[in-house]
Amino acid sequence: MDIFLKTISAINDVTRVKILRFIYENGEVCVCDIEQSFGMIQSRVSRHLKILKEAGFLRVNRQGRWAYYSVRQPLDKFRLEILEEISCLKLDIPLKKGICKSE
Repeated sequence: MDIFLKTISAINDVTRVKILRFIYENGEVCVCDIEQSFGMIQSRVSRHLKILKEAGFLRVNRQGRWAYYSVRQPLDKFRLEILEEISCLKLDIPLKKGICKSE
């Protein structure tokens, strides 16, 4: 029950829905790419990513001081259906600016 409620809470925020779709569309992205693309500060981005990760949507790949996030694979049916619904929404998703210094 706890993970179900975390999942519902995670997608009950328009910024997190946009970040989740951004990652879903762009594959593995660095935190700095999200910061720059969304015009957000690192602490705010990290908070949203933590919530999405704890809800079972994301995985993190740490490489030195860089953290890269992607959609967790495999996803269970519930989260996969949520992602499919999010991908159908008309949302203003920024383009990936690709400025990460590690690229």
